Parts: sequence; C-alpha cells; structure tokens
Amino acid sequence: MRRVNSYSTRPSRIYLALHSMMTQGMERRGVRPELLKGHLDLLLLAAVRRQPAHGYAIVSELRRMSQGAFNLPEGTIYPALYRLERASLLASEWSTDSGRRRRVYRLTAEGERVLGEYLDEWEWLAGGLNAVLEEAMVR
Repeated sequence: MRRVNSYSTRPSRIYLALHSMMTQGMERRGVRPELLKGHLDLLLLAAVRRQPAHGYAIVSELRRMSQGAFNLPEGTIYPALYRLERASLLASEWSTDSGRRRRVYRLTAEGERVLGEYLDEWEWLAGGLNAVLEEAMVR
C-alpha cells in the first residue's frame, strides 16, 4: 500500500544513498549530467518545496543542498521549470526585487502530490542500489 505524503518522514537510507553518490571528486568537478538524467524534476520540485524561488536561487539552493555536487547551469533548469509549469506541477508569478523582474516558482498541490510519488520511486531505487552495492562491496 502506497503511503500518501509519507516523504516528510523518510528513513535515513535515502540520505545515505544520496550521500554515498556524492564523492569528493564529484564535489570538485560537479556531477556528470547523465547521473542526473531522469531525476531533474525530482530535484527541482524538492528545491522549491519549502519556499518559492526564482531560477538562479533554485540553482543556488540545489548547490547548497547537495553540498556542491549539483552545480547545474541555468540553461539546464529553465526549460525544465517551464515544462513543470506547463504540467501544473509548478506555478509562477513575476516579482520585482532590487529593480529586477524575476519569475518566482512555487510548488502546486499537484506538484506536491507528484513529488511524493517521485520520492517513493527514489526510495525504491535507492534501496535496490544500496542493496546491490553493499553486497558487491562485501565480497
């Protein structure tokens, strides 16, 4: 049975899976794009979950949250943000800060629901990866 909105109380193994993938080498050079393929939506939705943000702030938040591993170019995230907005997972509005107009993105109710599904999928994937890698490293 699927746990609805259970992601707020995720077990620590998700943290361990994420942490185990962020080696010092990755932090120095940034993560290879193919490792993030398929997970960009999850990362973007998670980055704006706590508070709305504009594109550059989302890039900065992902860099901070990943301890420098995810240093994504803005050109990578803007098409994804637009796509997530068209899918009604994000909503945006224009804001003016220090004389600059910026589009600020926030998570919608549908985005919150889909984020929960993505996190359930990630938990399943991370658990399987951890199981295989732990057994492989023991031998």
